[in-house]
Formats: sequence, structure tokens, C-alpha cells
Amino acid sequence: MNSARAMWTLFEPIHDVTYFTPEALAAFQAAGLKGFWRGYFAGRAAPLGPVGAAPVVASFFNFAPGMVARALPDVWQRATPEDTLRARVEGATEALARLLADQPEAAIAEAADLLQAAAADIEPGGRVLGAANAALPTPQEPLARLWQAATTLREHRGDGHIAAVVAAGLTGREMLVWRAAHDLSRETAQPARGWTDEEWDATTRRLTELGWLDADGRPTETGRAGHREIEAATDRAAAGPWGAVDVDRLRALLEQMAAACRAVMPMNPIGLPEQGKAS
Repeated sequence: MNSARAMWTLFEPIHDVTYFTPEALAAFQAAGLKGFWRGYFAGRAAPLGPVGAAPVVASFFNFAPGMVARALPDVWQRATPEDTLRARVEGATEALARLLADQPEAAIAEAADLLQAAAADIEPGGRVLGAANAALPTPQEPLARLWQAATTLREHRGDGHIAAVVAAGLTGREMLVWRAAHDLSRETAQPARGWTDEEWDATTRRLTELGWLDADGRPTETGRAGHREIEAATDRAAAGPWGAVDVDRLRALLEQMAAACRAVMPMNPIGLPEQGKAS
């Protein structure tokens, strides 16, 4: 597994505590963002400022526009972007404090410093969410710094992934439907992204016409090869920051931390490969 992909499997679970822990949910609710999806959309979009739905439809990529519009811009009447940014880092930090309680403080601080060094070296061009997160102040507290760096790197990688999917001639909805046939599930992916049955079925037909799915809705070798190239392009676009740090040392520090965070994920919504395996 190359460095960019290997590191993704380690920093992604650290970022994901903001979606899957009670501390994160409680922090968003305390800020005025009742319900999971208000916290989700506000939390991810807050680095962009008080934006409406259109930039988020574009930058989040695979959500139905109507689902985004139900949250934005309404969430900014409930919590400002500044309040939301404070809530998301507070909730994530509290969650990590619980999940990483058995980790030495020195190891957490070293991991935070190394991950922050990588995050500080991202290429912002074309990476809207990555750049917006990189522009935020660097937290002083190690757990907060660890989470913020993981989040910057996660969004930077996601921006590059979107570019790879678009370059392959696919939409976010088409990629989502294909992944549901490949390694996710329609039962989880469709309601979580807000697409109707009619939209989902039309996309399935489109993927069949493209040769990515067969007549029974199963991935074809054409689709698998196309997906492998998208993932390879994503890895290439995400490779830059890892020349700035000791990757082997960072991997050693993050492995147990990532495992603790993965253990509380009730699902794997983005298709993370198993630790130690390439997808």
C-alpha cells in the first residue's frame, strides 16, 4: 500500500469521530444544531463561512441537492460558522480524550505535530475544503491539533478524489451508486445521501450503459478497472504532504489510535479498506 493510501486509513478514523461519537453530537446540539444532519452539514461547511447550498452540493459531491438545501443556509440561523467551528473541535477533542485515554501524552503530542506538519504542506490549488481547513488557526491542545490536522488532510484527499471522478467522466451520484454495488450498500448509502428511488434506478441504468454494471447490477471488470484508476489518481493527488514527515514513525504512532477510533464506527460509509489492506 502506498504512503498516501496507508496514511488515509489511519487519519480518516480520527477525523470520523466527529460523526460517530456522542461527544460530537452533544457539542453540535449545545451550539444549537439539533439533529445529526444539521451538525454534519454545518460542521463540514463551517470553514467556508455562511455559505448556501450550492457550494456544498459541489464540494460534498454526492449528496442530493434537495437534502443539502434542507440544511443550508438554515443552519446559520441556529449557529454561526464560528460557533460551529468551536463545537466541532470541542466535540471531537472530548471524544478523542475518551477513546485515546490509554495512549501516552507524549505519543499523542508527537503524532499531532507530525500530522500537522503534513497538513501544513498540502497544495491548496483546486482543493476547496482542504484549503479552507488548512487556513484555520492551529489548535494548541494536542488532541485538538491531531483532529484538525486529520480533518485538513481528509478534506484535501477528498477534493482530489472528486477531481479524479470528474476526470473519469462520472458524477458524484454515479460514483455513489457504483460503490453501493461494489463495497458499500444501497440500504445505507441511498438514504444517507438523499437520492430518490427514481434517481437511484436511473443512475443504475446509466452505469449499465457505460459498462460499469452488468444487467443484474453487479460491477463489471470495466467498472472495477475504472474504479482502480480513480483510486490510483486519488492517491497520486494526495501524495504531496507525505514527503514532509517521517511516515514510518507517524504510522507507528497512529496505528493504535486509528484502531480505537475505528472500533466506535457503526458503519464504514466511505469504503475504508481494512487496516493493512489495500482496497
